Amino acid sequence: METLKFKTNIKCGGCIATVTPFLNADEAVQNWEVDLQSPERILKVETSHSSQEIQQLIKKAGYTAEEIA
Repeated sequence: METLKFKTNIKCGGCIATVTPFLNADEAVQNWEVDLQSPERILKVETSHSSQEIQQLIKKAGYTAEEIA
């Protein structure tokens, strides 16, 4: 299990509500949060997935995610 960080275009509570079912339904995602106070809207995901798999989940929800170190 590792924590991945992504710069996203998730901007508000409504956006989070849209993404929630996609991340919560995935058994490999243990925990996640979006920092809406950050200008880069940082998404932190605790998961056993690769960064590409998380990016695909976010894309399915209609948003973008760019991995950051």
